[in-house]
Amino acid sequence: MHHPQITPRSTPELTPSVEELEKQEQRLVFRQFTNDDAWALGSLLVELARERQAPVAVDIHRAGQQLFHAALPGSTPDNDAWIERKRRVVERYGAASYLVGARFRAKGTTFEESSRLDPDEYAAHGGSFPITVENVGVIGSVTVSGLPQLQDHRFVVEALEAFLEA
Repeated sequence: MHHPQITPRSTPELTPSVEELEKQEQRLVFRQFTNDDAWALGSLLVELARERQAPVAVDIHRAGQQLFHAALPGSTPDNDAWIERKRRVVERYGAASYLVGARFRAKGTTFEESSRLDPDEYAAHGGSFPITVENVGVIGSVTVSGLPQLQDHRFVVEALEAFLEA
């Protein structure tokens, strides 16, 4: 099965810098985030995944409640476990799971070695992005699992950019 690489619009570099990842978070902020917004964003992610035949699971949480979940063909229960682990990183650090991992790597270590958190419960791998509401802060997360971690991250960022531009 063919899965086209999801490439960023702005930067040709293969691995984004911590600074670039932080700028994504500063840019991708909602005015509000309702249950209907969760449905629309989740539906957009599913539509994009279907177009690319991406074997992903998609999850959106707000304030401890699951508002959206879909498992596309080719995804497995393991993807749901990865979603939970990546989502916990966003909830704990208030930052994208990929950014958290990148910050540890920038310090010459890894999340697994230095976070003192159980790797069975937390994964600082790409694919979970904070849902941030202006003047409120992080209120939830949108998570994708099923592609290599940088592609999971880019996929979520691409969908958020499209959703927030609409």
